[in-house]
Parts: sequence; C-alpha cells; structure tokens
Amino acid sequence: MEELCGVGAAAPLRGDAEEPKQGSVLFLGGNEVKSSAVVKYSSAPPQAAFARLQEKTDLKLPPANWLRESAKLGPAGTTILGNNKKSKPFSSFGMAYDFIDSVGNDVDVVSDSENIKKLLKIPYSKSHVSMAVHRIGRTLLLDELDIQELFMRSSQTGDWTWLKEFYQRLIDQKWQRKKKSKEHWYQKAILSKFLYYSINGDGAAQPVPSTSKQHQEGPVSGESDEAGRSSWPAPFEMPSSLSEDPGASNQGLKNDFVRNILWTFEDIHMLVGSNMPIFGGGRYPAVSLRLRDNNKPINVLTGIDYWLDNLICNVPELVMCFHVNGIVQKYEMIKTEDIPNLENSNFSTKVIKDIAQNILSFLKSNCTKEGHTYWLFKASGSDIVKLYDLTTLCEETEDKYQNPFTMPVAILLYKVACNMMLKKNQNKKHYGTIRTLLLNCLKLLDNGRHPQIIASANYMLSELFQLDEPKKEDSTDFPINGNSDESYSEEEEEMPDSDENGSYSNSSDPPDDNKAVAIIKSVGELSVPEKYKSVHRIRPSCAFPVCHGTEERCRLVLNYVLEGLKSVDSSVKKEGDLPAADPSTPIPLKYEDESTSGGPECLEKQMALFLDKMGSFQKGKHCSQSGMIPGSWQYKMKLQLILKSSKAYYVLSDAAMILQKYGRALRYIKLALQCHDTYCCLCASMLPEVLVFLCQCLTLCGDIQLMLAQNANNRAAYLEEYNYQTKEDQEILHSLHRESRCQVFAWATDLSTDLECQLSVSCKCYEAAYEILLFSNLKNQNPEQHIQVLKRMGNIRNEIGVFYMNQAAAVQTERLVSKNVSTTEQQLWKKSFSCFEEGIQNFESIDDATNAALLLCNTGRLMRICAQAHCATEGDFKREFSPEEALYYNKAVDYYLKALRSLGKRDVHPAVWDSVNWELSTTYFTMATLQQDYAPLSRKAQEQIEKEVSEAMKKSLKYCDVDTVSARQPLCQYRAATIHHRLASMYHSCLRNQVGDEHLRKQHRVLADLHYSKAVRLFQLLKDAPCEFLRVQLERVAFAEFQMASQNSSAGKLKTLFGALDIMVKAKGAFQLIRKELVAESEQKSKDKSSAENVSPNDSPTGLNKEEVLKLLSIFESRMSFLLLQSIKLLTSTKKKIGGINEEEVVLKTNKQVYSLLLRATANKSTTLLERIEVILNLLEQLAQNNEASNGGIQ
Repeated sequence: MEELCGVGAAAPLRGDAEEPKQGSVLFLGGNEVKSSAVVKYSSAPPQAAFARLQEKTDLKLPPANWLRESAKLGPAGTTILGNNKKSKPFSSFGMAYDFIDSVGNDVDVVSDSENIKKLLKIPYSKSHVSMAVHRIGRTLLLDELDIQELFMRSSQTGDWTWLKEFYQRLIDQKWQRKKKSKEHWYQKAILSKFLYYSINGDGAAQPVPSTSKQHQEGPVSGESDEAGRSSWPAPFEMPSSLSEDPGASNQGLKNDFVRNILWTFEDIHMLVGSNMPIFGGGRYPAVSLRLRDNNKPINVLTGIDYWLDNLICNVPELVMCFHVNGIVQKYEMIKTEDIPNLENSNFSTKVIKDIAQNILSFLKSNCTKEGHTYWLFKASGSDIVKLYDLTTLCEETEDKYQNPFTMPVAILLYKVACNMMLKKNQNKKHYGTIRTLLLNCLKLLDNGRHPQIIASANYMLSELFQLDEPKKEDSTDFPINGNSDESYSEEEEEMPDSDENGSYSNSSDPPDDNKAVAIIKSVGELSVPEKYKSVHRIRPSCAFPVCHGTEERCRLVLNYVLEGLKSVDSSVKKEGDLPAADPSTPIPLKYEDESTSGGPECLEKQMALFLDKMGSFQKGKHCSQSGMIPGSWQYKMKLQLILKSSKAYYVLSDAAMILQKYGRALRYIKLALQCHDTYCCLCASMLPEVLVFLCQCLTLCGDIQLMLAQNANNRAAYLEEYNYQTKEDQEILHSLHRESRCQVFAWATDLSTDLECQLSVSCKCYEAAYEILLFSNLKNQNPEQHIQVLKRMGNIRNEIGVFYMNQAAAVQTERLVSKNVSTTEQQLWKKSFSCFEEGIQNFESIDDATNAALLLCNTGRLMRICAQAHCATEGDFKREFSPEEALYYNKAVDYYLKALRSLGKRDVHPAVWDSVNWELSTTYFTMATLQQDYAPLSRKAQEQIEKEVSEAMKKSLKYCDVDTVSARQPLCQYRAATIHHRLASMYHSCLRNQVGDEHLRKQHRVLADLHYSKAVRLFQLLKDAPCEFLRVQLERVAFAEFQMASQNSSAGKLKTLFGALDIMVKAKGAFQLIRKELVAESEQKSKDKSSAENVSPNDSPTGLNKEEVLKLLSIFESRMSFLLLQSIKLLTSTKKKIGGINEEEVVLKTNKQVYSLLLRATANKSTTLLERIEVILNLLEQLAQNNEASNGGIQ
C-alpha cells in the first residue's frame, strides 16, 4: 500500500495539500474499487510510533498522562488522538469556508467522515439517519441534524415547534429524549485510556491514584450534552464583526477537524473532515489503532467503519488490540484490503460503491434549490428514507429566519460567488453561476440585519453585466436559456416510476408523507447498481439571462444598483436634518425658457464655477449630507454603486442617441452627470479613469445638445421624452440627494428652446472635457480621447460660426438697400470669424487638414457675405464695384487658397478639394462679373478694368474643372461656357467701341471669335441651356454683321453673310430642345387640365422661360430675315457666277423661298410659340441643304 499523504511532515497552512496526490486502487474479491486521497490540511503533529501494551495491562486504570497535554500530543483539541469533541452541526460549512475554491465546481460532497460512513451503512443498519443537506452549485453539504438536540433547544426557546410537531406526527409517537447507557460511557472511557497508553513514550502503564476513578464511569471530558448543545447557534444570529466586513467571520463556524481530505471514491469527489488517530508503526508508515472486546465478534457495520476510515485517510493497515473486561489480551495486524473479508464482517466493496453512487444521485436529483435546507431522514428500524424541504415547510408555518442553517448557507453562497468573481475575467461562462449564487444568497438575507452583504451582492450582480462591451456578447458567451432564477434546478417534471429511475412518487405514501420531496421506499434499493442513476446531468454552468438590447441590460444593472443603494442608505443613521423623500413624488427636471436662462454669459459663470469645483477635487475636499463616515463600508460601497449607475445611464444615453431619441438621451446623460456629481461630493480624490469617464459624459452631453439644436423641429417630442421619469430613476435620485444637491452640471443638461444657447452649451461641454484632460494631465495618457474632444470643439465652433454667419446674411437681406452696414451685422461677423478661427486652430492642432480646409472655406464664404454687404448703396444707375467689395473678395480668395494649401493635393479628400475649387472659381467669377457689370470707371480706366476682368475670368476658369466626371460637372461646364460667353461679349464690345489701333482691334476680334466658339462648344454639351446657346449664336450673328459693315467687296460680304446664316443653321439644336420641352408641356396639359390653369403663361413646368424664348425667337426671326434679304440682294446684283449658273440660281431660289415663308410666318400673329418654332426648324433645314451648295461655290 502507498504511504499516507504528508506522513512525518509539519502541518501546512489550511487550504494547501501536504503532498502531491497519493492514491490506491483496491482489488477485493475480484471487485475493483478505485480510491485516492489527498490531505488538504492537517493540524496533527508528526506521527508517533504506537507503544504495544503488555499483556494483562488493565485499561480500566488511567495512565499518568491521561487527558494531559504534552509536546507529543500537540495543542489541546488537535492531538494525534483526534479531536475528541463532537463535530458541530455546521462542520461542513467550516470546511467549505476554508476550501472555497472547491465548492460549487470540483467537489460533489463536503461532510464529516462520520456522516459519510453513516450514509454508506444505511442498507446494513437499523439505526436512524437524520441529516441536513444543502446545495451550493454542484456541491452538496451534509451535516448531522440531531433532532433530539434541536427539540431540547426548542423546548427552551420556542423555536422549531412546527418541526417538533411534524416530527411527532411522522413517527406517530410522543417524542422523548433517549439517554445514553452506562455501557456507552464505559466503552468510551477505556478507549480513551488505551490511546493514551499507546502514546506513552516508555511503553509502561503508569496508573494514577484511585481518586481519579470518577473519570471511569462518567462521560469523557468534552462529551457532555451541554457541550454538544452549545454547538448550535441561535437562529439567524450574526456577529457584529460580520456586519463590518463580510469576509471577517465564518459565522462562528470553524473547521475543527484534525484533517481535511480530498477523497475520490470511484467517480465521486468528496471533501471530508476526519479526526481518526493515526500512528507510525515502525516498518509500517501509518496504521490505525482499534480496541475490540474479544468476546464480541466484529460485525459488518464495524468492518465497514474500519475499512472506510482507512480508505478516507489512506491508511494501509489496521492494528487491532483485543481485550477482555479491560485487560489487554493480544494484537493483530490487518491490511486495509483484507478488512472486507474478515470473519463475521465480510461485505462487498462493489455494493458499497453502488450505495455511494445511488445516494449521491438521489440527493442531486432532488436537492435542487440553492439556499434551501433539505432533511434526509430514516426512522430507527425503518426501511424507508425520506427527503423533506425544510425551508418550504418553515415558510409555510413560521419566519424563515427560524431555520438556523439560513445564515451559514447565505454566507457560503456569498463567499463562493466572491471567489468566482475574482476569476470572472478568466471565463465568462461562470457569469450565470455567479448570478444564481448571489440571487439565492439575497433570498436568504434580511435587509435590516445584513445590509452590507446585500449591498455587496447587488453590486456584484450589477458588475456581471458588461456595459462597455458590444451587444453580441449577450448571445455568444452565454447559453441562450431563459432559466435564470433556478439555474441549477433540474427539470421540474418528475420522472415516472420505473426500475431505472427509482421510485420518487409519493402517491402511495401515508397521509403525513405528502410533505416529502422524495422517498426511497426500501433501503435495499440502494444496493442495486445504478438504481438511482440520475438522468439529470448537473449543468456545468447555469444560464445567464439574455438581454435583448442595451436598454434591458442597463435597466437590470440599475435595478441591482438601486437595491444596493437602499441597503446602504438604510444602514446609515440619519441626523434628522434630511426630510424623508417620498419615492412616489417625481423630482422635477429643470426646464428653462430662453427668456429667463441668461444666455451664454450665464454659461460662462457656471463653467467657471464648475472648473473651480473640478480643481478643488485635487485638494481632497469632500462632504456627505447623510453623515456617512469616509472609509466606512457604506461610504466605499455607495461610491462604487453610484459610479456603476453613472456608467449605466451613460450607456443608455449613448443608445438613445443612436436611435435619435435626443430628449431621452439628454435625460439619461443628466442622470449620469448627477450620479457623477454625487460621486465627486463624496470622493476625496478623483481617479484618472473616473475623470476620463467624466470627459466622456461631457462629450456625449455636447453631442446631444448639438443634435437637439440641429433638430429643432421635433422640440416638443424631445421635451416630452426629457421630462419622463421611471420610478427606479426617481428612487436612485432620492439616494443621490441624500449626499448632494446634484446641480453642478445643471448648466450642461438643461433643455433650452434657444438655438444659440444650445450650441453654446454644446461648446461649453466640449471645453469642460478638454479642460479636465488638461489640468488632470490625462492628455498624453488618453490621446484618442484628446483628439475626439478637439475634433468636436472644432466642429461645434464651425456650427456656431455658420449660425452667426447665416444670421448676418439674414439681417443683410432684411436691410433696406439705402441703409449702411449695421453694427449688429458687424458684431455677427466678428463672432462668426472668431469661431471659425478657433475651430481652425483646433483642427490644425491635431493635423486634421480636411476639416481645417472646410473651416477655411466657410471663412471664405463669410468674407463673401461681408463683400455683398458693402455693395454701393446708391441707385443702380450709379452702382459701381466698391473697394470694400474688392477687399473682402480678395480676402475670400486668400482663405480658399489656404484651404487648398491645407489639403495639399486632391487625393487627400477629393470631395472637399472639388468643393474648395468650386468656391474659389465662384469667387473669381463673381468678382469679374461685378467688375464687368458695375465697372468702377470713376476710379479706373476702361482698359485696366477689362484687364482685371479678363484675369479674374481666367482664374475662375482655372479652378473650374469641366473634365472630371462628377455631380458638379454640368455646373462647371455651364460656368465655363458663361465665362467664355462673357469674355467674348467683352471683346466684342471693345471692338465696337475701339477706334484707332488696328493691331489691338485684330487681337480683340480673334479673342472674341475664340471665346464665342468655346462657349458654343460647351453649351452644346448641356441639354438644359437652349436659351443661353441661342443667345450666344445671336451674338455671333451680330458679330458677323458688325464685320460685314466694315467690308467693301461683295464677295467678302457674301462670304460673311453665308457664315452668319451657317451660325443660324447651327442653332437648330437649341430650337429642337425648346420644341421637345414645349411638346412635353402640351402633353402634360392635355392629361391634367386643372394643373394647366395654374401654370403661368411665361413658365413651363419643365423650367423653360417662355418669355425669354419669345424674345430670342423674335430677334432670331428678325436677324434671319435681314440676312436672307441681304443675301438675295447681293446674289441678284452680282454678275459673278457662283460655281456655275445652276448653283447660283438654286441658292437664290432657296433663299427667296425661305425669306418668303419667313415673312408670311411672322406676319401671322395668331400662330403659337410651338408653331413658330416648327416653322423656324423647317426653314433652317432648307437652309442647311442650301448652304452645302453655297459654301462650295463662294471663294
């Protein structure tokens, strides 16, 4: 056999194994039984060799060392003889407290070895069995429930009377206490003396004087009834030390065993307490000593006792000392594996294994509720074993706290949960287990008596829900199962009666037995292999509730936080200066109208006060209105609970923000900041992570205020959301108000109706967050947070700048033309410019080139608004482009160029790059247009103006990208076409008005022709600018006519005429577009006459300006008529052949025919616009064919 674990070694600290696992596998009569044992703790001194007593030694005489301490014996009560005291009814709890890691997971049973032996002997013994069973996770705790002792107590205190009556009904007789016989005390006395003789160093029996004979007949010290009774604590008593620190006490329940052993019997893992004396035996490393009366043979029960004791302690041999009437006769050595085969006591180890497995399965299948006290009972002489749920029976009759097991169970549940919480990050699958342990713990506790444990348990429950993790965690890490309260409970349905599952039915039981949870009808069933094999597999982890969304998760957290706060508050003595808050009365949420709020100036003061207060946190000021003592458990717990609630409200606010429920989001962030305010009032020093969290809260608050400002149309709905409050929120606020007024952040969380105020509040929130990062030196530790805050500051300053800029534009629009720029406008410009400048600095400080470019672009737009405001105030006939306009437009150009420099190249952000280019092009175009239309001739020469206009137009073209395909491309093409048109018109005008320098005239002629050509080519690409295209073509005709006027030869004039007619023919595309739009309009009218009545005669639903079309058509007809007439005259008068007789006649004939048709058409005033266009298109078609011939003949 293997050596006993830890033989000869000093006792280690409790909780540590003395040696690596030692085990033995026994082969007994062909039946294999696997058994191994690890000593987790031993308080015994090193083993002493036993002294073999001489024959005829009289054990009735006490040895000299009897009941005395010595170095060999170790400290009192933990001698190598074992602890003589009777084990307490709560002994398993003492062990569980010491080996908390094992409870709930690895170990199936925790109990005294005596209880294990008693259970395994049930089928062999007629004696009664009475045990209390408790479940903690997958672990069962077994303790002796001494009914007689309990009822002795009941008769003195009045407790448990209901159980006494129930018990009397059960055994159907009047209860009476059995007294132990003299023989019992005699046997105990000689055993005690035998053991003391066996450790005597010199081996000689040293009798003491006969005066000590009084010990022989009376009970051995420590065995009295009084000593036994004192082991029962009063129901639900709690030491004061526990109320101060949940970990400071084990409810007075100590682990009194000499050894705690982790015993594995087959597949059953047990934590067992043993007090069996173990001796060294020379060549035997460990033996157990037994004293037997030679006249009484060893029976099966004794044999099982000896065998199990040796297995549990892993002792390989048994030394038996036989005596007759106390006189030693002989010694005998028996190996442990031979014990089952002893004469008169042989038994099957396989059967013992089956009994163990059946009992464990029976208990695990039926003791399903954590926190409940179950009673396993077998009456003396009975074959029926019954299991009762005492907790349920107790609650039906009396206060649950009359159960003396309530408090130890609650403490153990709490301790196991605490232990698992320390390791919770290692494996989240235990979250459900922890939650169930804590919920069952809370069911057992009374708030008035155990506020600290309740508060702590609720805080731990709230900690299980990860607020800062993605939602997917809910469904991936935890099994989807709604069973949350009874997570360890097996299925509720009872299994039908069958041989496989055992008989759990109580339908045939006597009337009194209907209270039993389960019954074993015959102890013989326990010997049948796998008779009670549990079909219910114990779940390795219990189900965690699946939260269908962030709000549900946060609400669960807040519910636990509230329960914790209630426990803390109820334990704090009130001084009387605080009026009791009525939880049913809602706390009004402050709502200010802009007329009373005081505006941005008031905000500045509040910000200053806030930052001053934030600074004071560094100095360690704190105050609690409720009178909590700093450093007390209430103080520490309330801080944790408040911070947790603040985080939950923050997450709720963030979720509401995503759903665009901005009123709700503001309400939640208000609650989060009120929690934070209270935390600040209590906390002596702010931790960096708490300050970072405050920054996050203020940043989110700023975001919400900005969203409220941008969605002013839904203000009524947001106000309703903001003012709504749940009862839970009210109660949490009441708890906060016990400590502070919660008004420090009121400036940030009030819902204003003024847009400017909302934007200002948003900005101040970001500024406050930034200031906290600065003065707390958190900027470098949290670079991401720092960048986010600066980005938001830049963004809100842009928003405020745009707000003031738009206000300035609105004031400018409302201002009468005759008035000068008002002071209000100038103030708005300054505010807007200041905001843009600060925003640009914010973005540049974090190298955000794109956003900096956007703000520079907005500053450019502001400059253009300033320029527009400075246009000359005199009547239009005197209007000139002023120096102030030029100044501001040039400033705008500078800012746009800065924006482009900030971006560097288009690849950085193509959309922003294109936008800045467009704005720059627009600015140059506007400047050129204004200089061209309102030329400052009083200050500048015509040539200088023309030069400046030309330069500005060319720069506008430079930044007008007509080639890149984008949504803005048609606009760019239209802009470029317009620029070319304007430049051509300008050179055309110069040519008309210029006299003298022929070289310059020729240059202008070439430039005019070039820009007209480019304008035509771009307008032809556009399908929505027929009027502009037509206008350019008419100007080209006029340009040709102007050239023709200066020509002298008929051939030259004729060439120019045909060129002009060719231009008119090319205008056919514009007329086709106009016709298409008019036909579409006509069809629309025929479909819906009612809508036709509402259409203005000058406007088409397609966007065509009919008045413009009519005007251009009349000019076109007039010029066409003139050109045709001139061509007819020239062709008729000239003698020159045009490529041949036939060609000249054909051209002349066609022109005459077209001219004739045109005259008739223009003479008819009743023709519609569409008909006139049809005529023109028809005539242009004829001319197109004619031009092919004429162009070939004219040289």
